Amino acid sequence: MPKIITEDMIEQAAMKDLHERHKYTVLNCMTEDPDKLPDGTRRSDKRQVVLPDVMFKSLCRINPDIPTETVYAATDELCRTPVSGDLMLINYRNYQKFRNGITVEYEQNGKKTSNIFHLLGYQDALNNNFTVASQMWIKGETHWHRPDLIIFINGFPMVFIELKNSNIPVKNAYDINLKNYLKDIPYLFHYNQICVLSNGMETRLGSFAAGYEFFFEWLKVESEKENPDRKAIKESCTSLEYFITGLCEPNNLLDYIENFILYDRRRTKIIAKNHQFFGVNNTYNAFLRREELKGKLGVFWHTQGSGKSYSMVMLARKIKHKCAGNFTFLIVTDSKDLDMQIYKNFLRTEVIADKDKVQPANSKRLREELQTNKPILFTLIHKFQYEKGKKYPVLSERDDIIVIVDEYGIIGQVRRRPIL
Repeated sequence: MPKIITEDMIEQAAMKDLHERHKYTVLNCMTEDPDKLPDGTRRSDKRQVVLPDVMFKSLCRINPDIPTETVYAATDELCRTPVSGDLMLINYRNYQKFRNGITVEYEQNGKKTSNIFHLLGYQDALNNNFTVASQMWIKGETHWHRPDLIIFINGFPMVFIELKNSNIPVKNAYDINLKNYLKDIPYLFHYNQICVLSNGMETRLGSFAAGYEFFFEWLKVESEKENPDRKAIKESCTSLEYFITGLCEPNNLLDYIENFILYDRRRTKIIAKNHQFFGVNNTYNAFLRREELKGKLGVFWHTQGSGKSYSMVMLARKIKHKCAGNFTFLIVTDSKDLDMQIYKNFLRTEVIADKDKVQPANSKRLREELQTNKPILFTLIHKFQYEKGKKYPVLSERDDIIVIVDEYGIIGQVRRRPIL
C-alpha cells in the first residue's frame, strides 16, 4: 500500500519550491482564531483579499513617474472589497486593468497631467513582488474560509491553489472547496487568473468559473517536445512541481497573464493550455526572427478540438499588444463553417468588433483589401483565384502581413506575395 502524502506535506513542499526556485516571499498566515490580526498580511480586516502594503510599495516601484499620493489613492481604491456584483464582469474589468493599466490624472508643475498607471510590470519580472501565502483566513458573509495557498503578484491574489491528500480525488477540491469559496467569499476571485487543484498525484488548472471537465494538466516545463512519465509522476506525487517549475517562473506567469487569457463575450473566461502556451510562444519567437527566417514562421500542429482558433487569437493578440507596427493578419481557411467559426472567436474575444468589415466577399474585394492596412482579414482559399490566362498580380508590396492558413499547416509572413 503506497504511503499517503498529506495536503500539508504538499503545501510545505510547494512553498519551499516557490521560494527556493523562484525567490517568492513566503507568508504563513495561520491564526488559531479566524478573526485574529495581525496575521502577517498587514490587512485591515479579514474580508480583505489583497496585501495592502505590498501593493502600495510594488505600485510605487513600477510607476516611478507617478506621484506617491496618486499611487496611494489608486491603491486604496484597489484594496476595497465590494459587497456584491457580477463576479465574471468584475473579473473581466480587473483583467483589463492588469493588461492595459489604468489612466490616472494628477497635477504636476501646476498642470493637470494624465498617465497610465500599471498594476504589473511586464518589462521586468524582477520589478514585481511575488508572494505565496498559506492558510490565510478570509471572512465571508456567513462562513470563514482558509485557502491552502494563494499566489499574489504585487499584492493581488492571482493564483488560487487548493490541495488534498493523495488518497482523495482531486475533483473533491473542485466540488467541495472551490464551489464553496465561490459561494461564500466570491471577492477572493475578483483578481484571480488561475485556479489550481492538486492532490500531488494529479494537478489540474482552470478558470474559476469553468466546469471541472475544462480543468487541465500542466506537465511540460520548457518544451512541447517533453514526454513526462505520468506513471512516475503519479507514484511520486510530484505533479504540482511541474506547474511550479514551469508556469510559476515569474517571467512565464506574467507572460501568461498578459497574453494567454481570453474572455468570450465577457461571460466565459478561457485560459491557455500547456500546448497553446508553448505553441503560441514558439510562433511569436519565430515572428521576432522573421527577417532571419525569410518570412517562414513554421507549422503549429493541433489535434481536433484542442483550441486552434483560440491559439490564433492568442498569437494575433500578443503580436498586436507587444510589437510596434501596423501588422495585418490574414486568416485563410478552406470552408465557410471554419471561416465563420474562427471569425466569431476573434469577434467574441474583442480582437475585432462587429463594425469591422473583415471578410471580403469575393476575390476582387480581397485583392482590394490587401492594398489597405486592416489589422485582420478572413478569407476562403478559393478567393485567391484569378482569371485564367492572365498574369497573377502582386497582392501587396507590404512586408508586414502575417498569413495563418488553417488545415494547410502553414504560418508565414507575406513578403511581396502570400506564402501559400
